[in-house]
Amino acid sequence: MGSELSPVHVLLVSFPGQGHVNPLLRLGKRLASKGLLVTFSTTENIGKTMRKAGNNITDKAIPVGDGFIRFEFFEDGLEDDDPKRHDLDSYMTQLELSGKDELARIVKKHAEQDRPVSCLINNPFIPWVTDLAESLAIPSAMLWVQSCACFSSYYHYFHGLVPFPSESEPFIDVQLPGMPVLKYDEIPSFLYPTTPYPFLRRAILGQFKNLNKSFCILMDTFQELEREIVEHMSKYCPIKTVGPLFKNPKAPDSNVRGDFMTAADDCIEWLNSKKPSSVVYISFGSVVSLKQEQVDEIAYGILSSGVSFLWVMKPVNKNLGFGSVGLPDGFLEKAGGEDKGKVVEWSPQEKILAHPSVACFVSHCGWNSSMEALANGTPMVAFPQWGDQVTDAKYLVDEFKVGVRMCRGESENRLIGREEIKKRLLEATVGPKAEEIKLNALKWKEVAEASVAEGGSSDRNIQAFVDEVKTRPVTSTIDKQ
Repeated sequence: MGSELSPVHVLLVSFPGQGHVNPLLRLGKRLASKGLLVTFSTTENIGKTMRKAGNNITDKAIPVGDGFIRFEFFEDGLEDDDPKRHDLDSYMTQLELSGKDELARIVKKHAEQDRPVSCLINNPFIPWVTDLAESLAIPSAMLWVQSCACFSSYYHYFHGLVPFPSESEPFIDVQLPGMPVLKYDEIPSFLYPTTPYPFLRRAILGQFKNLNKSFCILMDTFQELEREIVEHMSKYCPIKTVGPLFKNPKAPDSNVRGDFMTAADDCIEWLNSKKPSSVVYISFGSVVSLKQEQVDEIAYGILSSGVSFLWVMKPVNKNLGFGSVGLPDGFLEKAGGEDKGKVVEWSPQEKILAHPSVACFVSHCGWNSSMEALANGTPMVAFPQWGDQVTDAKYLVDEFKVGVRMCRGESENRLIGREEIKKRLLEATVGPKAEEIKLNALKWKEVAEASVAEGGSSDRNIQAFVDEVKTRPVTSTIDKQ
């Protein structure tokens, strides 16, 4: 796997989280499909998880489109059971300490093997990657894995450009250029003065200190979806919209995946037996965990609505302080057995959202899930909890008009009752509102597909980025002694 395979070698470094690995790996496959050699890197403990899930993870070059992708993981310096892994503040410090040395070693090794790294790309939470790139005199870029609306929110907050809710004025609205007015509970919740996750605010804002070190900010959105905000923010930062990244016309069937769990293979088989637009798909992503009382209310809301459902109930991560949750006793039998509903621990979400049997998606509104739903023309029932999810829900329901709102996020601090859940499920699946949001969703699907097709806005931006990486000088003088 020498330089004869690809004249340009790009190193992608991901924060070790499912919602970070997936979009960056998708970017890697898109860049590879344009003729680059891509090395994808994150921590070794995540590498083990990815290999175990059977994602075709190897350090050998795997052909993708016109180029290649390979994997090379680094040690974070902690034992698997070290409690620091579950304290983000401590872990971030350790990850930077170990990561800088390990990645410098990887870069040096590739230089010695005549396939020098021409560009480093990271995602948020690990801004020190851009510091490392600067110290090695290698160009760097950053993949923003949320919406441009959220990017604008963090940017304006970080630079103090507009008033945000504060301890003295907690309930003020926020007006940002090119955006609708955001209520106090519609801004990314980590920016709220009483957020229980101040460490996540620090982690995200760390990237904004380093923005000027990246020659390009790549975004997993598409120009037509957030045109006004993208145009405004492009005055401050060199933004290129490259989404939806999971759509890769040059390598649509790539079996290189970043899932941390093996998907339930029989999901699709089960969906194949269902009528078109008859199944409600329920999934709250890789991190959000609901309380037992809320799970019960969703279950009873499903029962009284009579809808067919596919529900992803992931194993609870007790290391993060979550207690175990389960379905009410006899729920599946009362619902009508496996003919009516199916519960799995994980799922091939992209395939499910593209399936004709799926009527709508009950989602936490994380950006990865939102983009997958938009690009597949799938209506949504917004059940956000925190972070960017509350802002995404605002856009999905009020701006993109592809969903109905179930709740406003955990700041509401209320149990969403079964009657309300029943009402929203039926609103999203039958009647005039369901027809309206389905039509809007299909319009966005068409626009998303056009953006990644040859000559589309995202395709042009990816190609422009590849061309720039190829022509940017790498002045690195990494020691070879």
